[in-house]
Parts: sequence; structure tokens; C-alpha cells
Amino acid sequence: MKTKRKIAVVITARPSYSRIKTALKAIQAHPDLELQLIVAASALLDRYGSAVNYIENDGFQIAAKVFNVLEGENLTAAAKTTGIGILELSTVFDNLKPDIVVTIADRFETMATAVSASYMNIPLAHVQGGEVTGNIDEKVRHAITKLSDYHFVASEDARQRVIKLGENPEMVFNTGCPSIDLAAGVKANPKLNFDPYLKYGGVGNKPDLSNGYLVVMQHPVTNEYEESRTHIEETLNALEKIAKPILWFWPNVDAGADGTSTGIRAYRERNKPTNMHFFKNMEGEDFLRLLINADCLIGNSSVGIRECAYLGVPVINIGSRQNKRERGNNVIDVKYNQVDIYNAYNQIINQPKPLPSLVYGGGEAGIKIADLLATNHLVFHKTINY
Repeated sequence: MKTKRKIAVVITARPSYSRIKTALKAIQAHPDLELQLIVAASALLDRYGSAVNYIENDGFQIAAKVFNVLEGENLTAAAKTTGIGILELSTVFDNLKPDIVVTIADRFETMATAVSASYMNIPLAHVQGGEVTGNIDEKVRHAITKLSDYHFVASEDARQRVIKLGENPEMVFNTGCPSIDLAAGVKANPKLNFDPYLKYGGVGNKPDLSNGYLVVMQHPVTNEYEESRTHIEETLNALEKIAKPILWFWPNVDAGADGTSTGIRAYRERNKPTNMHFFKNMEGEDFLRLLINADCLIGNSSVGIRECAYLGVPVINIGSRQNKRERGNNVIDVKYNQVDIYNAYNQIINQPKPLPSLVYGGGEAGIKIADLLATNHLVFHKTINY
């Protein structure tokens, strides 16, 4: 009987789960693969939406949990969280003995996964490498690329960049982004078929969504973290002029998140807005369904660059967090300036919705990734035969 390859996938934050969910399903269903799912860092924490609950509710068995987030939401806490992650994940990998480890995207916690696997001579696959953003995420992303043996990139531009970084072209695969797989399912059935207030609770008034609404998701930027409160206040001041219902989502656990969160809370307590509601988290498909029915997305999340491009959702992208990342025609880039944000909103509501873009794939990434994990020969070192 053929032995199944053990594929350890490490999820460290709520965005990582939606980025890899369809690949997890495909790995789980593949006859030659065994999924070893590891959940770590902020994905385990209630204050950041308890992504672990959605993972378990979707029927995935968790092989290990790694609690490694230090409080503080500053640069020192991020560095120490990564260090603790290396210690803890090394023990997990030693116990599970995976054949391949999969790490996702560019958050600081993913560096721990890459370092642990590399120093333990475990083949490492990286999803969503090769992209540029111009901030600390880009440093992390490219560093993980150099530590990785297999590269499952989301676009042709990213594939070419990984090859230019010196990686073997035979190990670099343009699979598209697994999150587009989820978006494809939502696009086929876009009706808003749930009550977000009833299903997810949250805080604030419950404005009527039937005549349109905005979605806001703004995270701190690591190299600008000391300005995070000023940044979010510019957005809040711009949105104060808009009478539409506004659905806010809480920021990631990054340096500066306390400034973003404090700014939102102070505004909420001072102004008591009647048209705003605030959520911690939401299941991936529900969030995408909320987006496809929204007038636009405002903030700096990569969902505006990826899934919204595929869905044809207009996006006001604020600041530098997504700097230089490939875009569809759905994005208006603005600075941290309330006048620019408000003007961009007026531009969006006075023009037709943008056409969908396939820049990040067409909805088959999960199956492609599982097949590649099953068939590629196992290596944990760089070859020089190209």
C-alpha cells in the first residue's frame, strides 16, 4: 500500500485561513496526501476573531495548536512572537514528522514556520510568494521565498519575480490564489443570504443594508505603526461625511494595532455613529458575499487587491500597505487624507462597477496545489541544475 505524504499546513492568522482553505480541502480529499493542520498565533485568539473556531466548524481536524503571541502589538512583541514560534513549531514538526511544510503569504509569524522547517531539513512550500508591497511584509515574503523549496504563486508577475530571485523555474508554479477559489463560488451565487448582525453579533447600531453599504478594513502598517491612530482618524473623518451604512472589521495583530483600535473606540464613544457596525471576524465565504454586494471596500487589506479584483468590487486603497502589488482596474489609490478618501468615494459612486479581473487566477488554485504537493519529488535544498 502506498504511503501518503504528510502535508503540514501552518495557519497563523485569520486571513491565512481564507488564503488556503480550498487547498486544505483538496489536500484532505487527495488519495496520496495526509493533512496535518497546525493552528498558531493570532488565529487562536478571541480578540482577533478566533479563526480556529471557523476552521473546526468547517470539519478540519487540528493536529497541533501553538500559542506564541506576546501582548504589546509593537515591533518588539512581533519579533519575540516570531522567536517563540520557531521554538514551538520546531517541537511540533519533530513530533508530527511531516514530509512537506506549507507556509502562507507574508505575515511575520510565517517566518517562524519557514525557519523551523528549513533548519530541520523538511521540504518547504510557500504560497503567495513573489509579490511586492514595499513594507516589512515584502522583506518577510522574499526571505521566505529564499528559504522555500516549492513556490505556489498567485500571478505570472509573481512567478517571474521569484525566478529572478534565483529560484529554480521548475519549482515555481503559477497556481493562482486559493482565495479566488472561494470568490468563484460566491460569484456563482452572490445573493446576501444571511443577516450579518444576527450571525456575527458585533458592536454598534444595525443600519439597514438594503439600499447599499460600505465595508471598511484598515490595518496598521508595520513601518508606520506609530502613526496608526492618525491614519485611522483620517479614514473616520472622511466616512463621517457619508450617510451610507458602514460595516467595519477589526485590524490584524500587527505593530500599531492598538493605535488603530484605540482610534476606532474613541471615535465610536465620542460620536456614537448611527450608521456604523463593527465586527471582529467573519467566515470567508460570508465576508466575500458581503463584499460582492457592497458599494465599495475602503481600507488597505489585500482582499481589495485580490478577491475584489475578481469580483469586480470597487476599492479605495489607503496608504502604502499594498504599494506596488499587482492590481485590477477596481482600485483607486489614495493617501492617508480624509479629503482624498471622500473624493475617491464620490468618484466610485458616480461610475459603473469595474469589470472583473483574472490577475490572481480563475478559481482552481486549491486543486493545483494539492496535485503539486503529491507529485513533486521531495527536496530540502537548492539545486543548481538550471
